[in-house]
Amino acid sequence: MKQTSFNYRIPAGNPIANALVVVVGALVIGASIVLGFFAFLVLAGIVLVLGAIVSLRVWWFNRKLRREMDKQPPPSGSARVRVIEGEYHVVKGDEKP
Repeated sequence: MKQTSFNYRIPAGNPIANALVVVVGALVIGASIVLGFFAFLVLAGIVLVLGAIVSLRVWWFNRKLRREMDKQPPPSGSARVRVIEGEYHVVKGDEKP
């Protein structure tokens, strides 16, 4: 029966090569962290700019709507109730015997 084990250790053959692998690995991890941080900053900046644009547009729309509402004459009476007046005729009533 054949047993295999995956042992991912740094080979102990050359101590200078081992040190170089550790240094290069640390530099790659550090560069990944720095690039990830800057990518996050760019994404956060884009979200902030888009949020500012949307909020400015909503504010502008509300301001325009408020001006249009102020231009309209106030409704007659103190209450803002609209009454539709009209006539009706009963064509056929419900007659129960």
